Amino acid sequence: MGRVSQAQAVENRRRVVDTASRLFREQGTQVSVADLMKAAGLTHGAFYKQFASKEALVDEATAHAFAELTQRYNAGLERYDGQRGAAQQALIDTYLSVEHRDGPGDGCPVAALATDIAREGGGREARRVYAEGVADFAAFLATDDQDGIVRLCTLFGALILSRATKDSPLSGEILDAAHEALTDGS
Repeated sequence: MGRVSQAQAVENRRRVVDTASRLFREQGTQVSVADLMKAAGLTHGAFYKQFASKEALVDEATAHAFAELTQRYNAGLERYDGQRGAAQQALIDTYLSVEHRDGPGDGCPVAALATDIAREGGGREARRVYAEGVADFAAFLATDDQDGIVRLCTLFGALILSRATKDSPLSGEILDAAHEALTDGS
């Protein structure tokens, strides 16, 4: 088999990071390198040509997931001509939806990665990126009347509880109650 071009190597790395970001949000960071590479359509051996360790990939995939989140709320600001309240409302509507509950792979890294990041060592890059991402997201959610951290905790808690109770009517009730609390019923 021939050597991979530099451009193909860059594309392979991007594909692995994107796949890892999605799989880690769906299944947790315990996903094996073999399963991850299979999902990316690459060989297990190709992993070690791209990454020093799985931990290095966790760091990079976490940063990728938070960059996607930042792009989402910045796109909302752009879509609503900088009207922060309208962008926040749209994000809350999406965040507390059944689609987001049922699609963690493309969803919020705050909720999807929390328990895995909590288990990481204190000096890890993934933990630093996670903390910065949480702070940035909370800052976006802040209003004159509501603290961003409280709003984020409400979103996060509701999403996690609705996922855990997905097969019961309580799941929808949790999403609805959090939505009402964050939007005054609108």
